[in-house]
Amino acid sequence: MTRDELRGKIQTVLGPIQPAQLGRTLMHEHVLCDIRPPTTRGDNDLGPEITLENVWQINHGHGIRRAGRKYMLDLEDVATREVAMMKHDGGDAIVELTCGGLSPDPRGLQRIAAGTGVHLVMGCGHYVNDYQDPKNHERSVDDFAAEMIGQILVGAWGTDIRAGMIGEIGCQAPWTETEKRVMRAAFIAGAETGCAINVHPGRHPDQPQEVADFAKAAGFPTERMVISHIDRTIFDEPRLLKLAESGVTVEFDLFGQEASYYGISDIDMPNDAVRLRLIRALIAAGHLERVVISHDICYRTRLASFGGHGYGHIFRNVVPMMKKRGYSEAEIDAILVGNPRRLLTFV
Repeated sequence: MTRDELRGKIQTVLGPIQPAQLGRTLMHEHVLCDIRPPTTRGDNDLGPEITLENVWQINHGHGIRRAGRKYMLDLEDVATREVAMMKHDGGDAIVELTCGGLSPDPRGLQRIAAGTGVHLVMGCGHYVNDYQDPKNHERSVDDFAAEMIGQILVGAWGTDIRAGMIGEIGCQAPWTETEKRVMRAAFIAGAETGCAINVHPGRHPDQPQEVADFAKAAGFPTERMVISHIDRTIFDEPRLLKLAESGVTVEFDLFGQEASYYGISDIDMPNDAVRLRLIRALIAAGHLERVVISHDICYRTRLASFGGHGYGHIFRNVVPMMKKRGYSEAEIDAILVGNPRRLLTFV
């Protein structure tokens, strides 16, 4: 596949499609993934099976000594059923951003896409520092860039299945030199292929802006960059509006997480209503084209099969909530169809 052949198309795990074929899209999910920290993956004690009696306690993070299987999305039959349920609820496409360090499975994604009729767009590149192969810390920017270009034009993770987005490229706060090299490589790969980039920012509220400024300084067009996890990172409108003004697309991708509890950081998580208020502030400031949404499902306990909301939550529950709160059909269509379509189309 050449850049000229991809230009003007969207690349799924089943091959390129025309942008008009892409309907309502979740811009950040994991369908097959292992998000356990690499240092814990040799531990055979995965804790109890997930049941209705313990799922809440596992999610809340207290009282269950081990819960390793929570972090493993490795059941392909379950994944297929969950993606099919999303389609039944009104979704058409998923951007699956399981990249290096998170156990990507292109063949599994291809089987799920073929079995459900849902468009799956696969990510590429590498996650945060501690999830990367130790050899990556010695690699050059050009080496990382060549890898990503190959993942888009030839095939990813030892297959001929090609990625359709770069990311989620991992950062921490402060971010490491390896992470910065991977990010610079992503800019090169994006420029060479016409592919957009998704960034996993560190948890400091100023880090998304730091990433946007880093891209600008490198000459990468910020309109081809999505910054994820805004709803666990930025909680005030001034920072949010400044970030949107830099040209990046802001992604609220933790829809369905309705509890204030967030075990990874000392923050109070917003609920879906607060997310919609922040998105409304962006729209009021003229940034409708800078918003996409998703769930970022990376735990079993967020799947419907294990007591969670599943990939259909936005279509089943959030879209009706948007309508009740005065979102127009055109605004909903922009967030779920128009903006994803523009970002995923190769330029």
